[in-house]
Amino acid sequence: MGFPDISAKVPSGLRGRVAVNEPLAPFTWFRVGGPAQLLFMPADEDDLALFLRGLPLEIPVTVLGLGSNLIVRDGGVPGVVIRLSAKGFGEIEVEEGHRLRVGAAAPDVKLARAAADAGIDGLAFYRGIPGAIGGALRMNAGAHGGETKDALIEAWGVSRSGERRRFSNGEMGFSYRHCGAPDDVIFTRALFQGRQGDREIILSEMERITAAREVSQPIREKTGGSTFANPAGQKAWQLIDAAGCRGLLRGDAQVSEMHCNFLINRGAATAADIEGLGEDVRARVKASSGIELRWEIKRIGVAG
Repeated sequence: MGFPDISAKVPSGLRGRVAVNEPLAPFTWFRVGGPAQLLFMPADEDDLALFLRGLPLEIPVTVLGLGSNLIVRDGGVPGVVIRLSAKGFGEIEVEEGHRLRVGAAAPDVKLARAAADAGIDGLAFYRGIPGAIGGALRMNAGAHGGETKDALIEAWGVSRSGERRRFSNGEMGFSYRHCGAPDDVIFTRALFQGRQGDREIILSEMERITAAREVSQPIREKTGGSTFANPAGQKAWQLIDAAGCRGLLRGDAQVSEMHCNFLINRGAATAADIEGLGEDVRARVKASSGIELRWEIKRIGVAG
């Protein structure tokens, strides 16, 4: 059973794709979740601004990236889900001064590779982040000693009212796995600063990052990446392991045996199984250590 059709409320003249009650599970790495009441995939930034300017303010808007760090609940997502496509928002351009201008839908790994091919150092850490640039901006994504705040010059986006916005690094308000930019801004592109480097050395570092991930993380499973943020001075996985949660099951969802800060869909899990398993872990860690883990994976939508 789907949501009521709200397509009549979207503005005319759009060039992007509009779909009613579109299943979202195929867009997420967990491969679970219900439909979007309405899915909009804008053709470009102008199309996105037009859509947001004309959309009634009472209709909620949710942004969906690569779906790598996300649980879509089984009942789906009311209102509009906006997904930026690689066709309109996936460009990567190398500029003078060891800079790269990157669209928000470009995968982090492609930014790392483009920088390496151009002999630009300082961005190889993006090889270890399973998401897109828009999500990296929103979460100050980082790995292997680097964070987005270390490399960003400025970012651009569109607000809920359709206004174009520009943010300097300082205006992003970065902190651990968080940025302070307004929640209603949809990031569309960004400018990154690297430094001169040797292509072969950078590629070697990226291969090291890839190998480290493959032996320590269940990257070939249906997973959502790191589930909980590390508490100050602590490692979430160590707290989870000490609480006896390694391999814990709920339905067909499981705490990874390889890295217990990862949850896995073994094939037939529901979103409720995965989120419920995460809450089981939080409760056990709280009872064991007194520490309340904070979700790093974003959870959206309504229960089924």
